[in-house]
Amino acid sequence: NLLIYDWITHLVKLNGSFIVKRNLPARQALEGAKQLSAYIHYAITGKHESIWIAQRQGRAKDSSDHTQESVMKMLALGGQGSVSERLAELNIFPVSISYEYDPNDYLKTREYLLKHRDPAFKKSQHDDLFSMETGLMGYKGRVHIAFSSCISSLIESISADTDKQEVYRRVCHSIDCGIHGGYKIFPINYVSYDRAFDSDMYSDRYSSEEAAKVTAYIEGQLDKIDVPDITVQERNFMRTYMYTMYANPLRNKLIAAGYC
Repeated sequence: NLLIYDWITHLVKLNGSFIVKRNLPARQALEGAKQLSAYIHYAITGKHESIWIAQRQGRAKDSSDHTQESVMKMLALGGQGSVSERLAELNIFPVSISYEYDPNDYLKTREYLLKHRDPAFKKSQHDDLFSMETGLMGYKGRVHIAFSSCISSLIESISADTDKQEVYRRVCHSIDCGIHGGYKIFPINYVSYDRAFDSDMYSDRYSSEEAAKVTAYIEGQLDKIDVPDITVQERNFMRTYMYTMYANPLRNKLIAAGYC
């Protein structure tokens, strides 16, 4: 859905990417998914190459990312054997990419406000292009990448008579545990958690100077939102949303520590 100009398609192909076709009629979507899955299985088991693929269609607007079962269902269309065997042969490694700052945070908040005003609101192609540009070029602060362990052995341990939906659920849960557990937590996440949930649970994890820096950053990002006639209530609404956005990685890491 982001390949809105030919030059973007050419650029991602030159970068070694492959195209995931979306918004197709049901029959074409199934054929496209089968072709994509077959290619991924061939690249991994035949060419012994690595494939990087997102766990869902785009990043979650509130930074609470969870694996979509539809991605696992697509991956299970290729290969041989049961669903578990098809997924296990892909040697899935959950990978966490943590940004200290999300350069698109104010654009996500802007969209959230506009949808709050009008539930039928949809972004334009210009909005998508600007979001891509901002995401690529914008300031991210510190960036941390963490690799979890391969989950093939866990998938192989699932009983052969397990219902397919349960297999997908367990695999998605394992991927989420790996990703959420690998998040790097920065001061902005601790400060935002305390403010989003009205607590002082993590006040020992940041200094007053770091808290003031977070305040200045959040207010500065809110100032960038070019929506007319924003009320005080809407400003508060957006501020809470942005703090929640930065709190969710910590919240999901805490959940992973308790349930994974």
